[in-house]
Amino acid sequence: MADTDAPSDAAEAPRRRRGGGRAGRIAIREAVPEADRRPVRPGLPAGRFKPLTDADMQQVFETALSLLEDIGMGEPLDEFVEAATPLGGWVDDNGRLRLPRGIVERAISTAAKEWIWHGFDDDQSVHVGGEHVYFGTSGAAVLMYDHVTGTFRHSVAQDVYDCGRLVDTLDNLHFYVRTVVARDLPETRDLDITTAYAVMCSTTKPGGSSWFDPRWVYESVEMFDLVLGGPGEFAKRPFMAANNTFVVPPLRFAHDSARCLVAQVRTGMPINLLSALQAGATAPAALGGALAQALAECLGGLTFVNLLSPGHPCLLGLWPFVSDLRTGAMSGGSGEEGILNAAAAQVGHWLGLPTGVAAGMTDSKVNDAQAGYEKGLNVGLAAHAGANIVYESAGMLASLLACSHEALVIDNDMLGAINRTVRGIEVNADTLSADLIAEVIAGPGHFLGSTQTLELMETEYLYPLVSNRDTPEDWADAGSRAAHDVAHDRVTATLADHWPSHISPTVDAVIRDAFPISLSPQGPVASAAAS
Repeated sequence: MADTDAPSDAAEAPRRRRGGGRAGRIAIREAVPEADRRPVRPGLPAGRFKPLTDADMQQVFETALSLLEDIGMGEPLDEFVEAATPLGGWVDDNGRLRLPRGIVERAISTAAKEWIWHGFDDDQSVHVGGEHVYFGTSGAAVLMYDHVTGTFRHSVAQDVYDCGRLVDTLDNLHFYVRTVVARDLPETRDLDITTAYAVMCSTTKPGGSSWFDPRWVYESVEMFDLVLGGPGEFAKRPFMAANNTFVVPPLRFAHDSARCLVAQVRTGMPINLLSALQAGATAPAALGGALAQALAECLGGLTFVNLLSPGHPCLLGLWPFVSDLRTGAMSGGSGEEGILNAAAAQVGHWLGLPTGVAAGMTDSKVNDAQAGYEKGLNVGLAAHAGANIVYESAGMLASLLACSHEALVIDNDMLGAINRTVRGIEVNADTLSADLIAEVIAGPGHFLGSTQTLELMETEYLYPLVSNRDTPEDWADAGSRAAHDVAHDRVTATLADHWPSHISPTVDAVIRDAFPISLSPQGPVASAAAS
């Protein structure tokens, strides 16, 4: 009888220990770790993936310098000619502004190597440059995907605001640059100012937009100054950056965007200097040639920004898109796109310049397996190559023609997983756990209740919002729901309840009196206006 009782007693002790461990796990699970102990954090260091050798990068750089000196930039603004000529630049017989190597190298040396893209809260600010990697949105989609009907509709100003409200709640998205064009606003003044307003009001994270006319840049900055307390305040704490596609490939300035570039420099607005060429269409099909052309175009923009204002906050925005050469259509989700973005990030690091690339541009029209693998591959490569800012990383479908609320939520899970891979594995005496392994072998035989396991639940491991890890049986019992349906529930709840209130109703009323805001008052602002 004693022999049979002993195993029973031995079985009871582990159960009592597991009961205490369960309580401990619940307590730890409910306690949110400090920001610097979370499994993923904004701005983790990266740059371990290197698709190019140093010799490759030197050749790309030399080719870019030769393009700027031997061919030059077409249709330069007078301001650019006046800034470059005293330093040895010249306009040739074809009206192209040639830039000798020394001017470009001087611009690289004076360019800002690191800068702060401010959020309305300090803990939301983004440290641009160095090895820091951040993920966020961007785009000029003209369609929204409707999850309920499975169809597309024209994007409107409300979509700009609603996408921002979603981003505001998603931890793995670190900034919000407008995702869609407000097609209900045909006048450029209304479009530019309302879009900037919608981005500004929808999130406390760093924001960004684009402008069609320099006059609307100045007006938008007046609006930003009002929010921050008075004239000149935005330049001290710029929370809105410009995506500026200042070049028409190959190697020609886009007149209106270049004029906006000057206005953005003069108002202290950070600028993502975009070359959005397309390999096989507006750039060579050879990926090396496309990379060299994109670098030349971006260095051309960087040169003029730094001639006008040395050290102005900029990103080297090489966005070399890829063509499907069978049709000429853009292929945003291809492997070629992924390796080009990674190479662009690597070259920027090599030059010591902050870089921004576009990844996450699936060609799929819906949130399906194609969207998942294309986004995961492209964003992962860009992140591991060390792109400081990864644009287009969430929400986009149909080769940037469309945006999806549900995709923002799903892609937030993806970005968390990618960021966890960027963080890597910490190897030291504690994490190698040799003593713990010996204790477990001599004791309970498993690690479930160990102190280390409890401590690492929330600091080493990341848990998704909508991705499902249940067994097939549990998943079926819960309704056999796909990720996009679960994401839709979160979208619905967020858009019903989440109303950022960092812009006071009083300031909002002043803005609406002074500027053409074509977006109805929302949330607490609407309540204040009604009362």
